Amino acid sequence: MLNIPKQIEYWVRTAEEDFEVGSGLIHAGKTRHGLFFVHLAVEKTLKACVCKNQKATPPKTHNLMHLCRLAGLDVDIQRQDAIETLSRFCLEGRYPDQWPAIPEREEAQHYLGMAEELTQWLKKQL
Repeated sequence: MLNIPKQIEYWVRTAEEDFEVGSGLIHAGKTRHGLFFVHLAVEKTLKACVCKNQKATPPKTHNLMHLCRLAGLDVDIQRQDAIETLSRFCLEGRYPDQWPAIPEREEAQHYLGMAEELTQWLKKQL
């Protein structure tokens, strides 16, 4: 039997760790990899929401909008834009077809702020 509270705690805890790593990388000028970890943090927070609302293990997907739908979240246009923007930073680990342009530090800081607002809102949904 799946322990839902324990699953939610796992997703939230590891999301917070990934967000911290991503933030540190962005501050160090490693924006592409930093935003990858920030995307991962949003993904994991969404997976916590899916787990809570579906009472099941979330699927193995990186598609943030799909996870929003599975979680039954009503996202406004501003949050949808943030999700779509952050989705660009999910990097293929091997043999990528394309790499997103590497944002400058100031732009990455803006995305980091968007992700922070989004994850705070997602945590309130838990």
